[in-house]
Amino acid sequence: MEKRRTVPVKLAVDSDDAALIEDIVDEFLWAANYVTRHAFEGEYVTTSKTTLHDDTYEDVRDETALHSNHVQAARNKAADACKSVVKKWKQGKKASMPHFTSPHVVYDHRTATFHDEYVSLATTDGRIEADYVLPDDEQDTPHAEYLFSDEYETTGAELHYRDSDWMLHIHCKMEVESDTAEQTATENGTVLGVDLGVNSLVVASTGTFWTGDEFDHWRREYEQRRGDLQEHGTRWAHENIQSVGRKEEGRFKITLHRISNELVAEAREYSCSVIAFEDLTDIRERTGASWGHKWAFNRLFEYVEYKAAEYGINVEQIDPKNTSRRCSTCGFTHPDNRNGEEFECLKCGYENHADYNAAKNIGLRYLRRNQTGSGGGAPVGVRLNSGTLNANGEYDPPAEMSARAGVHAESPRL
Repeated sequence: MEKRRTVPVKLAVDSDDAALIEDIVDEFLWAANYVTRHAFEGEYVTTSKTTLHDDTYEDVRDETALHSNHVQAARNKAADACKSVVKKWKQGKKASMPHFTSPHVVYDHRTATFHDEYVSLATTDGRIEADYVLPDDEQDTPHAEYLFSDEYETTGAELHYRDSDWMLHIHCKMEVESDTAEQTATENGTVLGVDLGVNSLVVASTGTFWTGDEFDHWRREYEQRRGDLQEHGTRWAHENIQSVGRKEEGRFKITLHRISNELVAEAREYSCSVIAFEDLTDIRERTGASWGHKWAFNRLFEYVEYKAAEYGINVEQIDPKNTSRRCSTCGFTHPDNRNGEEFECLKCGYENHADYNAAKNIGLRYLRRNQTGSGGGAPVGVRLNSGTLNANGEYDPPAEMSARAGVHAESPRL
């Protein structure tokens, strides 16, 4: 069985090299979008990588200065995105043609060479070398545990641009034995279920709440400021509206960074190998969330995804259908189980906060989906405040008496 980890490493990039990186990012995104548009041209969406390669490879090579491996990586990105759309259609969900805008490039061993202190990256005009920006103390970090470990093999990387920094997400893997239940539990860990909402912005299956009060307060505050400025209708007011928008986004980003840090810390504290979010595709229709909430949910997912990767924790999205109506204790599903923020199972009488119940169900759905799939490496339970739920929804008490007692969803954390 393969154990895979991703280690984000900040790169030191000077202005000349940054210009070359920006060029290859532009061409990589153009290539991925070109393949995507071609996939949608026919009567049916083309998802076969072989077919898309035959149809688009020469065109992309002619129109760009990309290395052949980058052309193939862009094609793979496009094909995977098209498959995701078709999958959603089959599930009766709405989905449109993908369009890649987030700055990134996929690298393999032909387009990147990984050294102890720096990386050599292919661009559209030769190679550049960028030093790693590492922690002062590398001990007990993912860099020491995975990237610089003789036990792990570096398989490739993705270059991303986040918060004014170029980050290289380096993929590592090692072969592990999986012939004992104890080893499987050690390697796989548990899954942390996460439910998103309007009043309770984030709820984890461990019973930890992050309320939406602060987010809503500042959203209303900035809306009022914009409204006051719009009444003036002057150029000065227009410029100030833009300034208010930048301040609003900055404040929200600070809040979302804090929540994402705490959510990843929660997963680490409970030895979770996966954080399972509800699928964000139709979250406005399901929850009554505003556009601002939808933006916040997407940004939060992105923050958690790249921060969790630093610790080898995967972040996934799960179909949330009926997770708010299903009893996490007995499995009985009915619309009347939920009344606002209150959940009471009509069958077994289980009572708790509705969003907390949904968070547990999201974790259970990931657990069951992963264990019934063809791949190995499934988590062994859904992490609660104390103990876990197994795939059958049965409660397993903690092994240590020092674990936090009880599952309490009624003590929100701001």
